[in-house]
Amino acid sequence: MKTLLILRHAKSDWGNSQLSDHDRQLNSRGKYDAPRMGAWLKLKEIVPELIISSTAERALTTAELVALACDFEGELRTERKFYLAGPPAYVEILNGLPDSYESVMVVGHNPGMEELVSLLTDKDRTMTTANVAVVELPIDAWRELTIFTEGRLKHHWQPNDLPA
Repeated sequence: MKTLLILRHAKSDWGNSQLSDHDRQLNSRGKYDAPRMGAWLKLKEIVPELIISSTAERALTTAELVALACDFEGELRTERKFYLAGPPAYVEILNGLPDSYESVMVVGHNPGMEELVSLLTDKDRTMTTANVAVVELPIDAWRELTIFTEGRLKHHWQPNDLPA
């Protein structure tokens, strides 16, 4: 059994039209929500062993803030293919992971995050900013993962669900 945490980046700042979409940063709400989600994961004892984030500034900053708040001790990798990616890109990268990782978090963008949750759990969930879905996968090796793997949605949390 493997566990996949699917995290959509926190709220980003649209205030600087000079920045490319890839370089947009988090706004104040995003900087508030991301560490709250990390602290919640720590409280629930669901801290991944590996985090793989889109290279986009808003996703990477979200990953860093979540990692810091949950006392993450593993490796935080970036993956250019995750920028605005659909489910096949996530599955491709996850397929290459060593099986020693039992719990992995991916950090990316919509609509890819919603589509990944839907495909792996057969449950439609709206993945607004800083939402995390925890999916249990009935696989022993990451190479077994496909977009047709029938996982179980164990949790879906939004920042608004968390205690203040």
